[in-house]
Amino acid sequence: MEKNKLFTGPWNLTDLQTIEPNGLKVFSCFSCGGGSTMGYKLAGFEVLGCVEIDPEMMSIYKENHHPKHSYRMGVQEFKNIPDHELPKELFNLDVLDGSPPCSSFSMAGSREKEWGNKKKFREGQAEQVLDDLFFDYIEIAKKLQPKVVVAENVRGLIVGNARGYVKDIFRGFKEAGYDCQLFLLNAATMGVPQRRVRTFFIANKIKKKCDLSFLERPIPVKEAFFDLTDKGPSIEKYAIGREWLSLERGGQSKKYRSLIKVNPNSVSPTLTATASCVSAASIVHWESPRKFSNKEYFRLQSFPDDFSCLDAAYVCGMSVPPFMMQRIANQIAHQFFGKKELFL
Repeated sequence: MEKNKLFTGPWNLTDLQTIEPNGLKVFSCFSCGGGSTMGYKLAGFEVLGCVEIDPEMMSIYKENHHPKHSYRMGVQEFKNIPDHELPKELFNLDVLDGSPPCSSFSMAGSREKEWGNKKKFREGQAEQVLDDLFFDYIEIAKKLQPKVVVAENVRGLIVGNARGYVKDIFRGFKEAGYDCQLFLLNAATMGVPQRRVRTFFIANKIKKKCDLSFLERPIPVKEAFFDLTDKGPSIEKYAIGREWLSLERGGQSKKYRSLIKVNPNSVSPTLTATASCVSAASIVHWESPRKFSNKEYFRLQSFPDDFSCLDAAYVCGMSVPPFMMQRIANQIAHQFFGKKELFL
């Protein structure tokens, strides 16, 4: 792995030891398994730690990232910790990063019917009103006063009635003392072999504008899997396994809306957390009726091959692709802080 480069191929967590530090510090909220954390580290940032409510996700984060400071709680609780009980270095951050849970604004789902309702992602998490969490996150920015705040969210946030919510987010950042920009970015143009379109709010106190535009060549699934031999679990015994036989490569089932037979010659469709359930398959392999293996999921999400977790589909579906965040972090370091720009 070369130093000071943007990456598009297989990598390992141990490769992070070769990255030259840029001297910038990040703290992560809603960290999940640490997709964004790995992106910042690949760009040379030091990630000081995280806030994560899910005990399983926090365990995975600690195992893979060994954070200096970790808080297993909701952001609502974290924002109320007295300042004197927090490490001083959290009040001298260059970047506060977070992905406030966003499923209630996703285009896949009931959207408006879920707004304002309490929800939890999985067993072990507390129920939360997901719509409020973005504003709790802005309260943390008010508290810690980082120079730059990054917030990732779903594309559905800028569609239909949800656009009023976006105006409230801009207002919240302005009241907190930040200028804010909103970008719609596709991971497939950022070194990731997956079509994953996300919104990114970039807010800063530096009083600068940034330009985020990425046009890297698409990486087809077959190219991403070039050296893999592991195979995921079969779906043949389920009705969706029989449905697989009738699908063309790249085709989507009309009977089982979540079932898509991947086309190996193009980028993958978006990975979702629900793909972890074999009987409710999302994307499936093109050669046989089976799910992807953990390593195949890691490749599609640009996770390292040696990442440790049991349910790769769920962790990847809930995470920011590391290569996607590396590109954004690279530009934040360059445009806001004058650091050397990384190139392919």
